[in-house]
Amino acid sequence: MPLQNRVTPFAEIVAIPERGTMLGNRGGRLHDEQQRIGGRRWASRRWICCELAFKGRRRPVMGKGYTELFFLDEVTALAAGHRPCFECRRAEAKAFAAAFSAGQGTKQILDADAMDEILQADRLEGRRQRRRMMLLGGLPIGSMIAIGEESFGRHATGWLRWSAEGWIKAGFQPQEYVSVLTPSSIVAALREGFVPRWHPGAWC
Repeated sequence: MPLQNRVTPFAEIVAIPERGTMLGNRGGRLHDEQQRIGGRRWASRRWICCELAFKGRRRPVMGKGYTELFFLDEVTALAAGHRPCFECRRAEAKAFAAAFSAGQGTKQILDADAMDEILQADRLEGRRQRRRMMLLGGLPIGSMIAIGEESFGRHATGWLRWSAEGWIKAGFQPQEYVSVLTPSSIVAALREGFVPRWHPGAWC
């Protein structure tokens, strides 16, 4: 049985076989001694997206310490409200911080704590994922939207439908206004030039 530690663009933590290409966490431990997640979905405001491998470190998944979460790719992680990690992805985290700060209209580069405070309010409405209706034409590459129970990402080649196995070409034209999953502060960072990682299948 797969563990309940895979994250969807809807910010849900689910149990599916596919692990994805990136790791992350939500600021601490969410699981119990039987590797089960109860009602809590985050331990702190620090929701990050990490490398699967870093400096040869190895640890049992869902053991002691924080709960490891897995994402199809960074586009998925951003939609769920995670940001790049400053330890294992320092260059990308600094690029994200610069774009995020510019998107907030400040010349000062915000630190992790300041970004996390903004993101926590931006990604959640109570205990549920916050969504906003936005103009389709204004969404940058890397943004994700919801149509019914499905989610779609704006790719350089057009709209792609998300699945746990990878991205699928979407033969549809969304409405003028769409329900956006990616937090608006991250959408602003994407507009300012941050380039997220896509699953390799998105380029096929």
